[in-house]
Amino acid sequence: MYKAEMWKENEGPNLRSFNEEETRESIKGALALRPQIEKIIDQIWADDFDSIFFMGIGGTWASALQVEVYMRGKSTLPVYVDNAAEFLTTGNKKFTNNSVLIYSSVSGNTKEMVELVDKVKGMGARVFAFIDTPGSVLTQDDKQDYLVVYEKNEQLKFYMVANYLMYKNNEFPEYERYNKEMEENLAEALISVEKAADAWAYDHARSRVEFFRAHPDYPHYFIGCGNQYGATYSYGMCYWEEQMWVRTKSISAPEFFHGMQEIIVADTPVTLFIGEDEQRPLAERVARFLPKVCANYVIIDTKEFELKGISEEFRGSISHHVMRAVNARVDAYMELFLRHPLTIRRYYRQFEY
Repeated sequence: MYKAEMWKENEGPNLRSFNEEETRESIKGALALRPQIEKIIDQIWADDFDSIFFMGIGGTWASALQVEVYMRGKSTLPVYVDNAAEFLTTGNKKFTNNSVLIYSSVSGNTKEMVELVDKVKGMGARVFAFIDTPGSVLTQDDKQDYLVVYEKNEQLKFYMVANYLMYKNNEFPEYERYNKEMEENLAEALISVEKAADAWAYDHARSRVEFFRAHPDYPHYFIGCGNQYGATYSYGMCYWEEQMWVRTKSISAPEFFHGMQEIIVADTPVTLFIGEDEQRPLAERVARFLPKVCANYVIIDTKEFELKGISEEFRGSISHHVMRAVNARVDAYMELFLRHPLTIRRYYRQFEY
């Protein structure tokens, strides 16, 4: 008889599921798309437009939320965000045949996104697509006017679009210096964050799973704002609910004080994400409140991590990437302690619905 190989808890944190070289190549490869993205934006700019819409569904909508809030306080450009399913049913009078749709899709065949593109193309509007999967439905020539095929780094690709749009609109004079810093240092900075967060993530994941096992019906609350809110929403929904099957609720920091604060008690599980953009004070207000009523909260503050080579003024624009690096470590150990592979699904894409 063969004895099953058992994982020993005393092995401790070991950068589980972390491939440093793959991470480095992925980030650097995404940043190397900049000339291609600039060329596309130059063409869109030359042809003129009356609005730009970032749209998505699920996690891609969360990324659209992030790029819209990033631009909202910095640019006068007519940039909007919409949920693909809502646009299909409700429409948006701001979207015309002179508008531009920018979206991202991992699979390249998501039902709502295929329908969205068909509707937008039928209106005569232009489509700029980022697709992860070569040869998928949404990479077909009749589905877009501009196409970039590259795996992962969705938010990074969206922000590259945003930064160049603002540069062309004379709103980002630091554009060249910003990109020099990112292209030289971002990959190594985010790799360093994962390494620095690993031991903490191991302990955090173990404590979260222990609590979940004891209280399976408790929802875990995630709070964030600014470019962290899209991360907050997608992390709770796409990672903990879809991948781990753990109940969650996500809420923005300013809205926390208009309902959610009243149901927080000593043992309520709460995670607060604090980034470094303009909305940081809204999250700091929640951070001051939580210790007064809760003993089961965790605060993850991107400001605590060194980002070598990245200027202070640019940290806010990448704080959602820092948070993702931290959460990647948490996810790896959540998967381990839950004994639940994050790739399996009960219902998602398992049958028609």
